[in-house]
Amino acid sequence: MNKKHLLLAVSFFMLACGVVGAPTVIPPTATNAISTVPPVDSTATTPPSTGGSTIANCPMFPANNFWNARVDTLPVHPDSNAWIDSIGRGEGFHMDFGSGEWDGGPIGIPYNVVVGSTVPSYDAEFYYPEESDAGPYPIPENPNIEWGSDHHILVVDTETCTLYETYDMSFDGANWSGGSGAIWDLNSNALRPETWTSADAAGLPILPGLARYDEIAAGEIQHALRFTAEDTAGYIWPARHQTSDPQSGIPPMGARFRLKADYDISGFPPEMQILLQAFKTYGIVLADNGSNWYVSGAPDERWDNDRLHLLDVLTGDDFEAVDTSVLVVERDSGEAK
Repeated sequence: MNKKHLLLAVSFFMLACGVVGAPTVIPPTATNAISTVPPVDSTATTPPSTGGSTIANCPMFPANNFWNARVDTLPVHPDSNAWIDSIGRGEGFHMDFGSGEWDGGPIGIPYNVVVGSTVPSYDAEFYYPEESDAGPYPIPENPNIEWGSDHHILVVDTETCTLYETYDMSFDGANWSGGSGAIWDLNSNALRPETWTSADAAGLPILPGLARYDEIAAGEIQHALRFTAEDTAGYIWPARHQTSDPQSGIPPMGARFRLKADYDISGFPPEMQILLQAFKTYGIVLADNGSNWYVSGAPDERWDNDRLHLLDVLTGDDFEAVDTSVLVVERDSGEAK
């Protein structure tokens, strides 16, 4: 949730429509063309969309994007110890995703895969329109929607490889409305305008930072993962938005952490070793205010919740913040060196 969202006294477990499991795929059944102008990266030529993570043959941003950059050899950030202390050096991690339901809803942030011209599109009404993309937004009937207070809807349009992400969404029977929305060209390294939020507090996309079981089945996660912390202050590249002013010792939005190289992962089940190796190689990105050290993923019936809870043994002391400033090519681009 962004700085404005923090003012909302919404219960974390209020009811929202949604289904658990694999993302909804909407087959072509009708024609309903969508017109949208996604953000354009004016700072660099768009690199080829090869390598990195993909969903339905669409890249999760170019291979040289920040999300897809390795951080296992980057220097430790000079504020690492203070940031770890702020979030909780002895506080345990939690994989905030899984199978089945908890408190009546799916566990994690689901997403939808659609053929955009075959599903309804909506000029969604946002109560923070000044930092939202106007749309329209393709949203299938009965979409997968996040269970809980944030009510995110994530949609990948496979025709254009465009990602649509919205926050606090509700449907009145005719139109969708919500807090904010962002449209992302998955072939571009474009960032949000400076100081703009997205559907997430940091002004970053949500989907590329989710752990997905398909990646576990493939044997490797090739990108950073999203996580939350209770207290954040300011923001650093590639984040674009803050929930409070910069403050010494408090981690900013966009801060990236990695599991220490000497942490022994050999005793964990193979599926969990894939997650743990991703923590070492690609790290985790602070993207929202929420419970400390909660790592995000998509719900899927193939997750073994008991095995995911084995990672509760991780604490902040097992991690270190990395200095991602060495990755910056251009301040207004997500391209990484």
